[in-house]
Amino acid sequence: MPFPPAVAAALSQAVLSPEELARLADLHYHDAGHGYDAFGMHPSFVSLGEVIAGPLYHRYFRVLSSGHEHIPQYGPAILVANHSGNIPLDGMMMWMDVLLHTSPPRVVRAVADHFVPSLPFVGTLFARAGMVGGSRGNARALLETGELLMIFPEGTPGIVKPFRERYQLRPFRVGFAELAIRHSAPVVPCAVVGAEEQMPQITTSRRLGKPFGIPEVPIPAVPIPLPVRYHLLWGEPIRLDQEFRPDQADDPEIVRAATVRVQAAVQGLIEKGLKKRKGVFA
Repeated sequence: MPFPPAVAAALSQAVLSPEELARLADLHYHDAGHGYDAFGMHPSFVSLGEVIAGPLYHRYFRVLSSGHEHIPQYGPAILVANHSGNIPLDGMMMWMDVLLHTSPPRVVRAVADHFVPSLPFVGTLFARAGMVGGSRGNARALLETGELLMIFPEGTPGIVKPFRERYQLRPFRVGFAELAIRHSAPVVPCAVVGAEEQMPQITTSRRLGKPFGIPEVPIPAVPIPLPVRYHLLWGEPIRLDQEFRPDQADDPEIVRAATVRVQAAVQGLIEKGLKKRKGVFA
């Protein structure tokens, strides 16, 4: 653990307003009986997450969000988006957007690649704020208890693609579609516009990623993310849960067709966002 919940709570109380603290006190949260949920999330660290992500969301990236009324206020769902930016700031901004635009506030559970939970300090801190390792068992348990999952189906290929290929989606992995059908969860597509310009990369390195089990590490052209403006565009839920029976999750053709359909929805939202924005920093 990076530090105890009491420290996280004290830091949050020193920074957040009484109104923000009161709102977070109503957090949608399943206590496993010892202050943490079954996956190690703790409400004090969710509050600390807002302390850390809030200034980035409001002042640095100046996030503009539209369509967030499509985020379910209760029940299971899978939020699916494009992935980019070298470091997971896109996931952090989505996490913050969901926290701000749900009532009572919900924590979206980011499903991370296998190497992320093992990262020193960061892996534990992310888990305390809701991240989970990307196993089928974790995803199943969360959906069965009515949680929101955040999945980036491009995976690592999304963050290592060349700058000239920004906003061109890599093929989606099919796991999220299988989960959605098997566990009767709607899929909410989301486009993240802005992140793909925040840290233009020069090249990638397999050697630097090897100690952490990462296939490739992007080598950025800038030392810190640029203050691009983020645009988050949420689309209408795709109700695979109403179109297919749970046992049809075993049909690879159905799962692949559903995956392609969701990818097309995300690509459409990306194109809408690119046309709508006035510039990278505007």
